[in-house]
Order: sequence, then structure tokens, then C-alpha cells
Amino acid sequence: MFFKRSKGIAPGPIEFLIVGLGNPGKNYEFTRHNAGFLTLDHIASELDTEITNLKNNALVADVVINDHRCLLVKPQTFMNNSGTAVRDIAKFYKIPPEKIIVIFDDISLPCGKLRIRRKGTDGGHNGIKSIIYHLNSDQFPRIKIGVGAKPNPEYDLADWVLSKFGKDDMEQLKSAITKATEVLPFILDGDIDKAMNKAN
Repeated sequence: MFFKRSKGIAPGPIEFLIVGLGNPGKNYEFTRHNAGFLTLDHIASELDTEITNLKNNALVADVVINDHRCLLVKPQTFMNNSGTAVRDIAKFYKIPPEKIIVIFDDISLPCGKLRIRRKGTDGGHNGIKSIIYHLNSDQFPRIKIGVGAKPNPEYDLADWVLSKFGKDDMEQLKSAITKATEVLPFILDGDIDKAMNKAN
């Protein structure tokens, strides 16, 4: 258990959105593009809950992490339209971009590596591009889960990110997911520098 347990739901409004990116459906479940979904599922498991409530085109779960009331969010709009669900939920709960933490796959990182950023461009990731567009802001923190680069330059990018993890890559992914779960509370507590140091 990586979180300080809280009994029940903290009083007061939702403070953070923790968004994991991916594509809905069994066919996509263990593909590289679903690293965000897989990480969110692990976080939910650590909190003895499941992300099953449907709201604004997303599956959500209301949780408490280190006394912060958070909403775990898995957009069901498919990757390229992730921003519509994030925008609608953020608007409903009045959550500013800097309190929306997005967890997603990154092909520029070796499988199993983790990188944390306070803000930034979309880096060519269509899910992040959609969120930036619909929030009209790139000022949201993010946790990047390394899924490895294409095997060769000619390999189709869409085919690569929609490919399933092999056995070795899956073990490395699990390590990254565990580390992401460990550093998340530091981001919620406002100590992103400590989260960055722990992630390296």
C-alpha cells in the first residue's frame, strides 16, 4: 500500500482529477497505448476500489489519497478524443488544469521508465493533443509511462502503440506502474520535485 488510508470519502469537493489515457474495449486492454488505463486500474486496486461509474463519457471512481479527494478518470471516447471527456468533467467539478494529472504512454522512453513533467507540449501524443485543445491549456502535470520505441523507423506508429506487450515488456511495465503509484501522492501534496527525483 503506497497511500495513507482515509476512512470514507473526504469532506468537501473533488480536488484533483487523475486521468489515465487509453482506448476502451477488451481488444485494446493490454496494448501500449493503454498504459494509462493499466496504471489507473492499479491505483484503484491499491485503494480497494474499481473504476466503474460512468460520467461524462468516462469511467470514474471517487477516492481519497493522502487526504486529497480525487476522481480517477478513464475517458471512454477513444484516445484521439480524450480531451472531450476531460474537459466536461473538469468543468463539472471546477478543476483547473494544474490539478489535472494525466498518466499516459510514451514511446520516447524505454519500456518501464518513468518521467514526470509539470506541463508541456503534446510531444506528438494524440491523447495529450486532444486534452490541450479542449482545456485550452498545457499547464497540467503528467506522468509518462515508457512503452518503448518502434522496432524500426519503417514500423507503422499506430500499429506499434496498438500492439500488445510481450512478456518481458509487461514485467517492465509493471515496475513503471508501481513506481507511478508510489510518486503520485507527492504530486498531490504539491512536491513534484520529490516525485521527479523518486521517478528517476
